[in-house]
Amino acid sequence: MPTPTDPGPFVTPRYGERSLTDLLGSAYATVAGGGACRDSDGSAGGGEGDGAVDPLGLSAVLPGIRRIVVLLADGLGAHLLPLAAPVAPTLATATALPTLTCGFPSTTPTGLVSLGVGAPPGRHGVIGFTVRLPGTDRLFTHIRWDADVDPRRWQPLASCFDRGRAAGIPGWVVGSPSFATSGLTDAAYRGADYLSARGTDQFVAAVTRALAAADRGVIFVYRPEIDHAGHLSGPGSAPWLAAVAAVDEVVAGITAVLPADAALVVTADHGMVRVGDADRIDLDTDPDLLRATRVIAGEGRARYVHTEPGAAADVLAAWRELLAGRAEVVSRDEAIAAGWYGPTTPAAAERIGDVVAVCRGRSVLVRTRAEPTESSFLGYHGSLTAAEMAVPLLLVRPGN
Repeated sequence: MPTPTDPGPFVTPRYGERSLTDLLGSAYATVAGGGACRDSDGSAGGGEGDGAVDPLGLSAVLPGIRRIVVLLADGLGAHLLPLAAPVAPTLATATALPTLTCGFPSTTPTGLVSLGVGAPPGRHGVIGFTVRLPGTDRLFTHIRWDADVDPRRWQPLASCFDRGRAAGIPGWVVGSPSFATSGLTDAAYRGADYLSARGTDQFVAAVTRALAAADRGVIFVYRPEIDHAGHLSGPGSAPWLAAVAAVDEVVAGITAVLPADAALVVTADHGMVRVGDADRIDLDTDPDLLRATRVIAGEGRARYVHTEPGAAADVLAAWRELLAGRAEVVSRDEAIAAGWYGPTTPAAAERIGDVVAVCRGRSVLVRTRAEPTESSFLGYHGSLTAAEMAVPLLLVRPGN
């Protein structure tokens, strides 16, 4: 089990069984009364090629439910719930269903798209916080969508909302106005109606409107503030607790307006690890780690290293030696074979580095010159540790 000083062992994502990729497919199957929103290959909207109609079994837990609200609290990993409980009474009294794994890397853009399309990163291709644009030496940041990249070419899969709409079940996304027209929103949620909201009252009002708009449906609510506070101040800090309390207020507000045939499910896209100064390894000041590298992408807990032509084997060997005990360093092919990304298309594989470095313990691979702000964070995620991979699945119903 993770502790504040030990994030725990590596966890392999459970795509198609109990992962974030399966949640919306199960939600749609539940509100459809046992039907499913099928993927283009015939599998269920949330399953990954196994044909499961309701991979999480929500239909059995929520009989008669016709509308489901899924609220994602960014960064609220399962191991952080005890830390959150004193300021989150609604979450603390929710029914805890078996935890899920997020995908790899355990980072927001990968998690949001995995949830939205019901497929693992190797299929949808959003495989990190930053990636190298193929054929260039430029970095592409998925959160900001800071390149001239067509979301529907970069991420070609239909979303769960697309499939739900085709089956006659509408879907909505409630989030900040700043995300309404972003490339990441299009990549993850196309097919949903986007409802912009600020503050608790507007979020609850938007969910209320969506609940009243149809007799069946799925509503996704995204709240980013816990992750933001955790990066800057660390999990458990006063700003982090204030962010948790704000999310709990939204959860309580939504619970109060749920009709009898509706339920609220709360989850997260990843957890978070607090790091100290001794845990930081600065890539930008270590010539041995930089030697023969061309582009370094990803983020502090999960790095993609694109090497100079012909240098992949040498860089792999050097990083393994220099980071022994602090990171698992593998080749692209080894990472794919380990199942970290699920079944992986050639387009997605091209976005993975020649070398993949995944941190163990509380180590973090910072870049003080290229990423000065991120290098000063107190909280990080992206790796495969239990603290980062396990996300909650909390059930809230009226009178819970």
